Amino acid sequence: MTHYRISHTTTYTYTETVSLCQNVAHLRPRASERQTCERSVLLIEPNPAVLEERIDYFGNPTTYFTVQEPHRELIVEVRHDVTLNAAPHPDAATTADWSAVRDALKSDRTTESLDAFQFAFASRYCPVSSLFADYARPSFTDGLPILEAALDLTRRIHAEFVYDPRATTVATPVLEVFENRRGVCQDFAHLQIACLRSLGLAARYVSGYLSTVPPPGRPRLIGADATHAWVSVYCGTSGWVDLDPTNDQIPADRHVLLAWGRDYEDVSPVKGVILGGSHHAVSVAVDVVPVAR
Repeated sequence: MTHYRISHTTTYTYTETVSLCQNVAHLRPRASERQTCERSVLLIEPNPAVLEERIDYFGNPTTYFTVQEPHRELIVEVRHDVTLNAAPHPDAATTADWSAVRDALKSDRTTESLDAFQFAFASRYCPVSSLFADYARPSFTDGLPILEAALDLTRRIHAEFVYDPRATTVATPVLEVFENRRGVCQDFAHLQIACLRSLGLAARYVSGYLSTVPPPGRPRLIGADATHAWVSVYCGTSGWVDLDPTNDQIPADRHVLLAWGRDYEDVSPVKGVILGGSHHAVSVAVDVVPVAR
């Protein structure tokens, strides 16, 4: 078991006064079989007039808040204590034939299969296209176990695409990422999801944190960690398995789950509407610190 203390601060600075803002945030860790959130504190400045905690359609903890006083700066800070239990993942070679999983999604009417089937369709950031299916097919050969095929696709994206924070923005279409072969974790997650769904498989977008490891002999830099994104693929009777194309690995004891949905739009850390403000700048500082218990 691994214990983390997490701080995540988002600061919006406006060139003109904002008189009203309404926001939705996915900033509280979601409980799972491998993760327990022992403490979660949310601090918002200015103090919101309305603050409600809910569970969204996908089962994620969600915070709705409204700031009604004039402000030129909005600060949203969360602090979490999270424990991860690196549960074993299925043996890739023993998972079902990927085409059998695809076909079962269309015909199986069990609750689990129906829940997964909703993640087999196109979404705003993850279009379904023959282009993405063609890119994925060399990994998904006839008779191959689904997790072996998905892991090969993960490896290929990691090897063939360059991590470049300057290449894309939140709004960059996945087709542009595919053509330029550059992007960040969000882009690689959207790309892999688009590939899997274009083959008729179910895949979720997962948001969270990644604990970084400093180079040998170098100290950890406070605030140097970041929010992260990865993929979860439905493997039939083997359930959902997470895959991280940015790092070519199956998430274990360094990936902290926040939320999952169809794509980034469903689970963005903070989004909302404002009255006023004109232009704005956003700064984000994240720190994921292992702690002893």
